Amino acid sequence: MALAALGVVVLDCPDPGALAGFYAEVLGGSVEGEGDWVDLKVPGGQSLAFQAAPGHVAPAWPASGHSQQFHLDLTVDDLDEAERGVLALGAKPLDTGDRSRGWRVYADPAGHPFCLCRC
Repeated sequence: MALAALGVVVLDCPDPGALAGFYAEVLGGSVEGEGDWVDLKVPGGQSLAFQAAPGHVAPAWPASGHSQQFHLDLTVDDLDEAERGVLALGAKPLDTGDRSRGWRVYADPAGHPFCLCRC
């Protein structure tokens, strides 16, 4: 028997509204709230929350001396199309060179790593 249920995944960031807007464009859903805490209600999926973190420092990827802390795997049908979309929204490529793989790694506008995966 589980001791708890997962409520929400929270990403620390410098601007919760802006980062929630980025992920709303990537995943769909509705942004709720403003200020230091913003929720993204994703249709049929796990909600994400974004919390203001003054002095936020983006994780380094890849860097053995610095933990990336976590990353999101986002499932897509077409890697090239999804890549064009996230780059247009402000994502930065981190590991996209091997085009034969079923995944590519990016950083969101606040520097959190995420993968687009053709699974």
